[in-house]
Amino acid sequence: MSVAWLEQRSVYYLVSLASLVLALVLSMSWQWPGAPSQPSRMRLFMHDVLTGPGATAVGVVNGTGPVLIGGEPPLRFGQVVMIDDPLTEGPSPASTPLGSAQGFYAFASMHGPAVLLCMNVVLTAGPYSGSTLTVVGRDNFVAPLRELSVVGGTGRFRMATGYVLWRTSSWEMQKNAVLELDVFVYVHAHA
Repeated sequence: MSVAWLEQRSVYYLVSLASLVLALVLSMSWQWPGAPSQPSRMRLFMHDVLTGPGATAVGVVNGTGPVLIGGEPPLRFGQVVMIDDPLTEGPSPASTPLGSAQGFYAFASMHGPAVLLCMNVVLTAGPYSGSTLTVVGRDNFVAPLRELSVVGGTGRFRMATGYVLWRTSSWEMQKNAVLELDVFVYVHAHA
């Protein structure tokens, strides 16, 4: 190996390293132009109905793993439920409809009552009618307060980020539940 070749290689590595450091510094300090300092906020109630002819949540895969919660039938690791749950302005099913929550939840913890939730919040009324939010996260449904991630959206929520504070308003074991969603959404001005 020649000394000139080693010097060229050293310069190449030094320039590559400097470029990488510069890219990291810029990416850590860069913000979307016009990013809001305060999130938009909305409060919704989701009606997860597992029983009766008007069921909005339907088991599509029976879990074969450990029993997480007893009962008939027991809730097991691996169980998957598809949802198309109504969203309303208040906890009563008769309150003003705002849209629906469409997606699924899967019992994803072998050691406790937690589900992986993946859903689209489809808004059909109010100032965000025609827009959607995508919510994903872990829901330990026996905890009083849970936090899930807003990972995107469409319409007025294109490229949205944020979070949902999630509470159980009422729950009949393995039947029906009403969930309160306190949604905080950051929408970028360029979207």
